[in-house]
This record gives sequence, C-alpha cells and structure tokens, in this order.
Amino acid sequence: MHQQQAPHQAPPGAKPLAGFTVGVTAARRADELGALLRRRGAEVQHAPALRIVPLADDDHLLSATRDLIAHAPDTVVATTAIGFRGWVEAADGWGVGDALLRTLGGAELLARGPKVRGAIRAAGLTEEWSPASESMAEVLQRLLDQGVAGHRIALQLHGEPLPGFIETLRAAGAEVVAVPVYRWMPPEDIGPVDRLIDATLARAVDAVTFTSAPAAASLLRRAEERGVGDGLVDALRRDVLPACVGPVTALPLQDRDIPTQQPERFRLGPLVQLLCAELPARARSLPVAGHRVQIRGHAVVLDDELRPVPPAGIALLRALARRPGWVVSRADLLRALPGAGRDEHAVETAMARLRTALGVPTLIQTVVKRGYRLALDPVPEGQKYGA
Repeated sequence: MHQQQAPHQAPPGAKPLAGFTVGVTAARRADELGALLRRRGAEVQHAPALRIVPLADDDHLLSATRDLIAHAPDTVVATTAIGFRGWVEAADGWGVGDALLRTLGGAELLARGPKVRGAIRAAGLTEEWSPASESMAEVLQRLLDQGVAGHRIALQLHGEPLPGFIETLRAAGAEVVAVPVYRWMPPEDIGPVDRLIDATLARAVDAVTFTSAPAAASLLRRAEERGVGDGLVDALRRDVLPACVGPVTALPLQDRDIPTQQPERFRLGPLVQLLCAELPARARSLPVAGHRVQIRGHAVVLDDELRPVPPAGIALLRALARRPGWVVSRADLLRALPGAGRDEHAVETAMARLRTALGVPTLIQTVVKRGYRLALDPVPEGQKYGA
C-alpha cells in the first residue's frame, strides 16, 4: 500500500516549484529573479519585454535635469533608490552633478520608502519626510494637505505609471516636472517575447511574472500585433498564473479583466514565495491504480517521486485528468496534442512515451477501439477527487 501525501505537497526533499515553468518578463533584476525561482526548482523562460534606455544616453533625462537646475523646484519626490542613484550618477557624468545636488538640497525632499531614503542620505542629502506605508497615495495626500498651488514639484519617475498622481497635483494648481529616470523601450530582439507568448498560448508555462507595468503592457501589445491578443488574454485568465510584484504593475492586466496575484510586500522574494504557494495549490492530485498522481507543470509527482514528462505526454495526461476514470477517444486526445496534425498514430506514440516516463503502465488503461482512461481508484464517500 503506497503512503499518500497531501494533494498540494511537494514530494519529500523536492523543491516547491519542481516541475513548473515560469516566464520572466523583467529586464532589470531578471538574473536575481531567475536565480530565486531556479533555487526553488522552477524552470525559467526569460523574455525581457522591454529594454532600459541607458541613463548616460538619455536626452530626456538630461533636458529635465538642466531645466530643474535652471528653475529650482519647491519639492522633489524621489520614488526609487536605484533611480535616484542613477540620476545623480548620470548628472555627474554630464558634469552637472554638484549643481543637481545643490538644487535637490534646496528643495523639500520627499522619499517614498526606506531604500530611497538611504540613497538620498548616501548622496549627502536629507529627506524632509517619508511615508511609513511606502505608498505614493500617502505622498500625494501629504502634498495636497499642505497645499501645492503655485508650487513647482519635481517627480522622479522610474518607468512605472502613477495613475492620477501628476494630474491631481496639476488640478490642485502645482507645476509638475516629470524626471524620466530609466525610460522603457521595446526590446531589440523580439524573439524571446514571441517565444514566451507562444509558450503561454500552448500552456507550456505555468506562470508569467511581471515586475513593471510597462512590461505587462508591452507583452499584451506584442500579442495584439501578432493577432493573438485574445488568445493570450484567455490563457492568462484561465490557465497561466499572472504574478505581479504589486498593484501598479498589475494595472495593464486588470484593464483586460485578467485576474492577478500579488504578494503583500512588493518585493521579488515575496513574489517568489507567492508562486511557491499558488502553483502547487493548482496542481491536480488523483488516486490512480493505487498511486497518488499529481500533475505539476511539465512533470508528474508519482507518490513521492518527481518524474519529468515530455510535453506531448503532459498534454495527454491533462486531457485524461479532465475526465478522470472516463474513456477519452483517440480523436479527442489528438486534438489535445500540440501540432499533431490528423494522424492518430501520434497519440499512440505519445502515449507509449508517457507510460515510459511514468514507469507504471497500469496508470493508463487502453480501451480497445475506444481510447484511453486513467485507472481511477474509488474515493471514500463524502470525499472528492483532488481534495
């Protein structure tokens, strides 16, 4: 008698994301995110949906910096540590670093959170105030409460949209100067993005991570350009988990009615922990021929052992698991095979490889002249399959 583990539990000694494939759309810190995911067992498909314009080459940032030096702001809002540091370093490279620091030192300097507060102090400056919540909404409320009519406010941007922030300040009478630190541009090589879109359409990835709103918008826009926008939206709504680092990042997806998952703390570590909880919880677990079978992305947990399965085999197994215990015809299984054409022999070939990968031929029964079925065990009354 095989000891059955909890349905959503990884096999003993296995990593929590073993068997799952995760798409990474980040350009910045992609290596860090990929390493965190691989350390927990995931396969990673990296497709930077954007590229960052190097600060030293960014004429927009240079122009905004010179404008602030010439016309000093009353208030400066710093939103990210890496953006603030990069801005100061770029100004040094342009020969206006000291002038920028004098300008910033003469203004009311607001820091969105502790990291940017540290960057401000490392530059020899002191912030006037920082919200405990790290929320731009709290920053906005403080500015409105103290009155901004006639004030010149510089806002250090970091590629992320800030819905309503600038518009609200301008409506209240402020002059707002946007400082576009780290502008996003389309990637020079679109191939990895197309491959990630294709993998998402084929359900060959289990989750796609987003660490910036522009990256999410870029992926959706590229799918539309290829004529597969609706298909990508359907995959993200139904089968592939869209995991966003925070609510601002999720906005382009939510605009398409795509439900997203976000960690409570808007950091890469909590984002990975979210996937470690969510993906195994989505894995279906079934009692089959005296064994516990759990489908995890591109692999199967058979009792306590993780077994890699070819893509065609996973497609067949998912089709059988959708109707556990019922006979599924060869024609229906053929439709589930990616790129199989019309030859039902492809089903037999893929089924043979699936049985070899599983190592237990009795899990899947051949029903002569009809098709195949999972040899589902009876479940005690009052319980449900996969529970």
